[in-house]
Amino acid sequence: MTPTRKALTLLAGGIIGSALVVACFSDRGAGPTTTGAAECRVPVVVIDSMHYLVAMRNFAFHPDTLHVRTGATITWVNCEDVGQEPHTTTSDTAGVWGSADMSSGDRYSHTFATPGSFPYHCIPHESFMRGEIIVQ
Repeated sequence: MTPTRKALTLLAGGIIGSALVVACFSDRGAGPTTTGAAECRVPVVVIDSMHYLVAMRNFAFHPDTLHVRTGATITWVNCEDVGQEPHTTTSDTAGVWGSADMSSGDRYSHTFATPGSFPYHCIPHESFMRGEIIVQ
């Protein structure tokens, strides 16, 4: 391999590697845009300062309590194995928010426009599957 060809190969490799790094970080900073399955594998609760993920896994919300700023958007993702019972995310206060049944990989988002404490539950598993969003 000639020195010119070697330099071009290294340059091309560096450009491709840089593009992959930028793509990975820019995708995460843009808010929750990946598929449900990918979100379940990523141990990230905070996407950016105004976007958060809550995983539904092992019949619990992870995390079960989350502190956010006013205007933040929470996205719940059902991370249970395919074939498990569906889950919901439903405010304890009627009419604030409520998802439909969510199967594995499904997601639901809600933006919290006012400060306060917002306890919630999963309708089919209400007695033990509970969480709270605290908006400051």
